Amino acid sequence: MSGDASRTHVPLPDLWDDAYAATLDEPGRLIYRSNLLGADLRITNYGGGNTSAKVDEIDPLTGEKVKVLWVKGSGGDLASITRDGFATLYLDKLLSLKNRDRAFVVSDDIVPLFDQCAFNLSPRAPSIETPSHGLIPHAHVDHVHADPIIAIATCDKAEALTREIYGDEIGFVPWQRLGFDLGLKLAAIAEENPRLKGAVLGNHGLVTWGETSKACYQTTLAMINKALAWLAANRKRAAFGGAIAGSLSPAERREVAATLMTAIRKRVSAGQRKIGHFIDSPETLEFVNSRDLKPLAAVGTSCPDHFLRTKIRPLVLPFDPATNNVEAVVAALDGLLEAYRGDYAAYYQRCKRPNSPAMRDPNAVIYLVPGVGMLSFAKDKPTARVAAEFYVNAINVMRDAESVGKYVAISEQEAFDIEYWILEEAKLQRLPKLKSLAGRGALVAGGAGAVGRAIAARLASEGAGVALVDVDAASLESAVADLRRRFGKDAATGVAMDATRESAVETAFRDALLACGGIDIVVSAAGDAAAAPFEDASLELWRRAIATVATGGFLAARAGYRIMKDQGAGGSIVFVGPADVETASAGAAVACAAEGAEIHLARGLAREGAAHRIRVNAVSAGAPPREAEIAEAVAYFASDRSAGCTGAVLSIQADKATA
Repeated sequence: MSGDASRTHVPLPDLWDDAYAATLDEPGRLIYRSNLLGADLRITNYGGGNTSAKVDEIDPLTGEKVKVLWVKGSGGDLASITRDGFATLYLDKLLSLKNRDRAFVVSDDIVPLFDQCAFNLSPRAPSIETPSHGLIPHAHVDHVHADPIIAIATCDKAEALTREIYGDEIGFVPWQRLGFDLGLKLAAIAEENPRLKGAVLGNHGLVTWGETSKACYQTTLAMINKALAWLAANRKRAAFGGAIAGSLSPAERREVAATLMTAIRKRVSAGQRKIGHFIDSPETLEFVNSRDLKPLAAVGTSCPDHFLRTKIRPLVLPFDPATNNVEAVVAALDGLLEAYRGDYAAYYQRCKRPNSPAMRDPNAVIYLVPGVGMLSFAKDKPTARVAAEFYVNAINVMRDAESVGKYVAISEQEAFDIEYWILEEAKLQRLPKLKSLAGRGALVAGGAGAVGRAIAARLASEGAGVALVDVDAASLESAVADLRRRFGKDAATGVAMDATRESAVETAFRDALLACGGIDIVVSAAGDAAAAPFEDASLELWRRAIATVATGGFLAARAGYRIMKDQGAGGSIVFVGPADVETASAGAAVACAAEGAEIHLARGLAREGAAHRIRVNAVSAGAPPREAEIAEAVAYFASDRSAGCTGAVLSIQADKATA
């Protein structure tokens, strides 16, 4: 939820388009409904929530009409889901599981039988929520995690508030894990109370139902909007007990965040490389500056969808915005992180079961900084961003719950049993393998040009988060938009930069660091030293060539080198220039001198960087440049495939036919 929406409780709009929906079949309307719900983070976050429809289908075995449950499959995302994101099950087979032994029905052992109910060889794994959708005696079911609903569900008087807000429209089911038993309870209250439109799940979220896809969608919106309106009208205290700290200026916040991003990343990447994300949204600042920050952070997140991605508790850093002494926090980081890891290990030992998976990474995911905002770290940029978004949801929940009562979390043991649930472990094992450059940030200087774009696309295709920097703002915007369309919104960001100005380069690298979550790869592809016969070369031509190519390459390499050295995880710097930099060519003496300076800078820097595992290489390309081959060469130098290679110059010659 955005800061403005969280404060004014703006109602959710009804976006259903009857004309468009009429062109769709029943599964198509389910997909349409799911996309509408998932597109608004006030309704549910990435990967959260579930939708379903019970659809008449023709059985491919018998040719007869059968009822089929279409339900979001495990690991899917409502905002982007398509047909292949849904599991399809014979409804009668799923319902027949009610007849099994009670002890078996309520155990996790029943879950593998969901696969046995697959209709038409459905390859998508059914989620653990499947029984809740299949057993409820209504055609369409939504399950969402809207912040105002969870605020009510995590309040100490959740059941009473549910009755006060909804009367006999919405029921209440106390906290329990998802599974067949919860499905049976939801089915029972739906059958016993025909007027019910859904139920609030304690500490969890909202389930609604309807007889058409449109009706179910509109009921979901209406129930969320009722909660929004009630909370807005019934606040009893200032958010989080009021402020006790002030925010730094935006520029100061970014400076502190960049310093902490580098320092934390260095310390949490020992087992697996981590990438960061930074948020200083209004609701985040309101929380980190508040009187209740530490006690509420200690209570921890409550909704399972939140803490599965954020860990149950964040780490609050002892930064004082009044003194702005970030160096003191960096000096204390080792002790703070060690204490957090120790606490997490103790939590694991207290709560583990005989069949619990091994303890996962004990480092914090979320870091809260008074006066500055929030940092999050994960194995790749999308995961780090999503973790931060989920903690913003948790902030919204805590604020609203505390404004009308007392925010309460589920027990530590319940939280552990969710975090280390065998079924959640199975979901983690089904996640696709990380791409070769996932968890790495890359900066491409000259990223708006044809060669820079090709390099950025190749790096993004391997999972890197790419910052394109260029002086051409219009071309930069176009290049970033293209990369995001192709590889997702975390793939690229644009930073305007004059490569010849030292202060501009330093600022651009700081902004790129925050946008990418770290910088592990720097590509210098900026500058186009103009050719001219030597006797016609002007001093201005010489100065421009040296400034754009040699000086620009030096400033970019130096800024990247400093960051990589501070991160302590090595890195790769790649210079890109024409093929004649070593042999030179007639009519291009000035250009060759400027490009040659970059090549020799690369060789010298390679020697210095070796001690810090910072590799420095170069790619020289003939004319006309072959963007795909240049991009492939850069990707090779950027990746671990060239781990033993530094100080090299790879030459890509032009085709003779085009030379």
